[in-house]
Amino acid sequence: MTSKLYATSLLTFSALVSGCASAPPPIETAANVDLPRFMGDWYVIANIPTFVEKNAYNAIESYALADDGTIATTFSFNKGGFDGKRKVYNPTGYIRDVESNAVWGMQFIWPFKAEYRVLYVDDQYQQTIIGRTKRDYVWIMARTPEISPDDYFRHIKFLREQGYDTNKIQRVPQNWSDETSD
Repeated sequence: MTSKLYATSLLTFSALVSGCASAPPPIETAANVDLPRFMGDWYVIANIPTFVEKNAYNAIESYALADDGTIATTFSFNKGGFDGKRKVYNPTGYIRDVESNAVWGMQFIWPFKAEYRVLYVDDQYQQTIIGRTKRDYVWIMARTPEISPDDYFRHIKFLREQGYDTNKIQRVPQNWSDETSD
């Protein structure tokens, strides 16, 4: 009985140690997010998509500060192609870290709030990266439908350093040259 208990304890300890060794590093967030500057439209350039976002085209996330301190959010995209049906979702954002404004909860269905972290925003508030501690989803977004290859690869490098599997990141097709998205 004692050797069986010892073996079980040893296995449990080994599992804990190996689990700690493979834990991702702490995820960084932006030092401070100026909420009024952050509000507005953001084109989704690339992501690790949620099930809702698979086959999304012309994806845009829009934010507006509400009087009650929440963030009214509109996420819209064409499903399956540029001429696909326009889908619109309206989750609500809640600031969880009022010192930095970089950690939010995003509520799609009451009472559940998903973690939402502003990992990066440039000084001009033209590009941002949103992520999660689990590193299961990520969004590279910009105020324009395209960013330079240098900026894109810099963001990918940053995400790799944050512990993301960057092989899962997919470009989101954006084409605003015609009115197919209306």
